[in-house]
Amino acid sequence: MALSPSPPSSTVLAIVSLVLLVVFMGRPSSAQLSTNFYSKSCPKLLSTVKSVVKSAVSKEKRMGASLLRLHFHDCFVNGCDGSILLDDTSSLTGEKTAVPNAGSIRGFDVIDDIKSKVEDACPGVVSCADIVAIAARDSVVKLGGPSWDVKLGRRDSKTASLSAANNGQIPPPTSSLSNLISRFQAKGLSTKDMVVLSGSHTIGQSRCVSFRAHIYNDTNIDSSFAKKRQGSCPKTSGSGDNNLAPLDLKTPTAFDNNYYKNLVNKKGLLHSDQQLYNGGSTDSRVKKYSEDGASFKSDFAAAMIKMGDISPLTGSQGEIRKNCRKVNS
Repeated sequence: MALSPSPPSSTVLAIVSLVLLVVFMGRPSSAQLSTNFYSKSCPKLLSTVKSVVKSAVSKEKRMGASLLRLHFHDCFVNGCDGSILLDDTSSLTGEKTAVPNAGSIRGFDVIDDIKSKVEDACPGVVSCADIVAIAARDSVVKLGGPSWDVKLGRRDSKTASLSAANNGQIPPPTSSLSNLISRFQAKGLSTKDMVVLSGSHTIGQSRCVSFRAHIYNDTNIDSSFAKKRQGSCPKTSGSGDNNLAPLDLKTPTAFDNNYYKNLVNKKGLLHSDQQLYNGGSTDSRVKKYSEDGASFKSDFAAAMIKMGDISPLTGSQGEIRKNCRKVNS
């Protein structure tokens, strides 16, 4: 059989260049994030954030959960871009009034405080999106959870999307297991990631309006636990909607694996929580974490790094906001 003649070297070079271009263009922008992004441009960044977070969480333990939630709700709506921090203006409608956020998203003042101190140290260098990511990590550590090396280099969005925040990208507390799995998969996160990130509910509190249906209507709930929660959450809608209850009944200000132990005992506060241990595909994972706190913490750290990679703005995209609440003029 006759062999085809070799293509000229110029053609080979052109093909190789094209392949490299396609590979480069196909890389996710998260590949541009790095743990030492600000090592030269803002060497005091990590110590500055840690100091403010430590102070804020010491004053109010719940703030640790709020700062962690802020990062989650930012990343799940069009990526980790700081869009959740933007206030409404005459020309921009932010995400703060979206159903998953209205009346419950917190921590903006802490982010403002961090940003102010970071701007004093290195003006115009560090994004608000990165500050939120670092603050989430430091909050977890402060409450006894694992640490991880936060990848940095995100830029801030110049826009926000109320519709995207409202359209179910953030799984509601009424979610079924299949809905939880699909919502996380849509963000490039596995079922394992979903189960372990749900463990963030080992800290913080939830409003009555979010768990009322579960404690009155669901059957996969411990009766004594349901009765206890009903004591501060009236059945009538509109009555006591903002009354708070701890997501983890045992240790609501300690980052541990009691959340999973609660699920095994049918004491998950939210319908979506208890779905993780309800005879479905995630039961074994919940059982594992309920028995192995070290495994939960190591897997949580890995999943947080992965979540922080969701569609960041990098390079010349977006901007570095001077004020986290508004785009630069």
